[in-house]
Amino acid sequence: MAEAEKVGTILVVDDEPMNIMVLRGLLGHAGYAVESALNGPEGLEKARSLRPDMVLLDVMMPGESGFETCKKLKGDSATAHIPVIFITCLDEMSNKLAGLDLGAVDYITKPFMAAEVVARVRSHMNFQRRQSEIIDAQATRLGQVHNAQMSLLVKPEALPEARFAVHFLPVLEAGGDFYDVLSFGGGQTAYFLADVSGHDLGASFITSSLKALFRQHASQGKSPAEILSGMNRILCAITTEEVYLTAVCLCLDRFQGRYSLASGGHPPVVGQLEGSARMLDISGLPLGMFEDAEYAVLEGGMAEGDRFYLYTDGLAENTGAYVTSQAFRSHLLESCLHNAIMPLSAAVVNMVRAMTGEEKPTDDVVLLGVDV
Repeated sequence: MAEAEKVGTILVVDDEPMNIMVLRGLLGHAGYAVESALNGPEGLEKARSLRPDMVLLDVMMPGESGFETCKKLKGDSATAHIPVIFITCLDEMSNKLAGLDLGAVDYITKPFMAAEVVARVRSHMNFQRRQSEIIDAQATRLGQVHNAQMSLLVKPEALPEARFAVHFLPVLEAGGDFYDVLSFGGGQTAYFLADVSGHDLGASFITSSLKALFRQHASQGKSPAEILSGMNRILCAITTEEVYLTAVCLCLDRFQGRYSLASGGHPPVVGQLEGSARMLDISGLPLGMFEDAEYAVLEGGMAEGDRFYLYTDGLAENTGAYVTSQAFRSHLLESCLHNAIMPLSAAVVNMVRAMTGEEKPTDDVVLLGVDV
C-alpha cells in the first residue's frame, strides 16, 4: 500500500461493480491505490474528501450522468485540478468532444483493453506529476526572489529616528513597488516610494536596482528634485522604452520644521498638517522616460504631531476607483483623519484595510506613514 500511495490514488466512479472490480485489479497491479464510487454524487463527495490524483468516470450512469459529475468537479475549487478520464461505451466524436469541453483530459471507450487503460492513466499521471514539480520549482524561485526583495526594504525598527511605518501588500511573490528611507542625522530624513510599470518578475528586477540608485543620489542638503533627476538619468540609460516608474521623494528637516517633496508622475502625498488633511499635489514626469525631465519642489512648514502618507496607486485600484478620482481622495483623507490619534503602525494597517477590504489585492499596495 505504501508503494501504491507513492505512485498515486485513483477514484473510479462507475455504476457497474464488475467494471470497478476489473479496474481495481488492473490499476492496483500497476501500483496505484484505487478508491471507488457507484454514482456521481458519491464520487463527488469522495473526490472532495480524498483528493485523488485522478478520476476515472463512467458517462452512462442512472440519475446523474458522468458529464454532470465532471462539470461539478471542475466547478469546485477543491477538485477542479484533478484530471478526469471518461470511460464509456459512447464512441461518437460529438460525445468525446463534449467530455473534453467539460475539462476531461482523455476518453477511453468500452470495451477497453487493459494495456490501454494503464498506459493512458500512467501517461496523464506522469504529466500531472511533472507539472506539479514545475509549479513547485517556480514557487521556490519566486519565494527566493520575494525574500531577496523584502530584504532590500528598510524596516521601521531598524531606523527609529526616521519615525515611519509601512504596510506592503504585493500581488505576487515579487512586486513592482519599492520604498526606501535614509536618515542623515541632524533631524534630516529622506523617504522614497516608487511604482514600476507592471507587477511581474520583470518589475521586481528593476526594484532591486532602485535602492542603490536612491542611496547614490540622496545625500544631506540635496533637494528631492535633485534626487529624482539624478535617478532619472540613470534609469533612462538602463531601462527599455516599455519600462518606467512613478516615484515620489519626501525630505524632512525636523529641526527646522520644514518639508520638501518632488514627484515623478506619482499620486500626491497626503499631508496631515495643523489638524487637517490635504493632498500635496505636484506634477512631474515618470522616471525612465525622458532624460532631460525636470522636477519641481513643493515646500512647507510642519510641526510635531503632523503626519505624511506616501502610497502607490494600488491603494485606489483595489477599491475599483482611479487614484485621481475625487471619491478616492475623499475616502483617503477621511481615513487619514479617522486614524489621526492611532499609533502610526496601526494607522497604516487600518487605512489599507479601510481602502481595500480583506480581498487579495489586484495591484501592489504600499502605504508609508511618517510622523513628524
